[in-house]
Amino acid sequence: MNSSNTSGQRTDRPQSEADLSRKRRTRDLLAQVPLFNELPEQELEPIVQGTSELSIAKGEIVFRRGDPCVGFHVVVYGQIKLVFVSNSGVERVVRLIGPGDGFGEALMFMGEHYIVTAEALHDTLLLHVDRDALFDQIDRNPGVARKMLAGLSRRLYSLMGDVEAYTLHTGAQRLIAFLLREWPGQENQPFRIEISKSVIASRLNLTPEHFSRTLRDLSERGMIRVRGREFTILSVEGMRNYRG
Repeated sequence: MNSSNTSGQRTDRPQSEADLSRKRRTRDLLAQVPLFNELPEQELEPIVQGTSELSIAKGEIVFRRGDPCVGFHVVVYGQIKLVFVSNSGVERVVRLIGPGDGFGEALMFMGEHYIVTAEALHDTLLLHVDRDALFDQIDRNPGVARKMLAGLSRRLYSLMGDVEAYTLHTGAQRLIAFLLREWPGQENQPFRIEISKSVIASRLNLTPEHFSRTLRDLSERGMIRVRGREFTILSVEGMRNYRG
């Protein structure tokens, strides 16, 4: 379609208020992602231009293991689970991704295919940062790469913390730490965790049986109350001092 008027002058269509609002939201969210939070606005802007929105319905697959990685994703709202799926169909949840968090950066830089499958646990809005737009900005401004390395290093440090939790903490300690992270901060105040117990167990590297036994033990000790997906912390001090 010709974008010129009869006088031969180009007439660019002005951006709508919705477009401008979406662009501001994209910029604000990317600025909080560890990979980009040290970039000034002028260095972030070309990356914003190469970012698109993806609406993913609950249960929909974002990508599968073996798919090519041509960028990385950031969650605006909703939740994504990253899973390994065995040949027999058994899932192991590697990570749960919530609003403001990103995934896929390392594989994008390595030029590798995805090694996990990503599935939406709820209706989710994602940002997809295009690899070529990002690499072009790095080529134009090598200082951007140094700032991104700092962000990736922080992510690696966080993952090492997960490894420490798996190897040094008991299953009960991992579950308690998870519940206290989700807890809104008031004893005897019910709160919901909108993911299934099987997903929580897999994320904490617990069998469903071990997970159920631990919940029952904490309940019998008067530390928590569980009703379906509704949890109530009855004794924060008891949970923090638990050594089982």
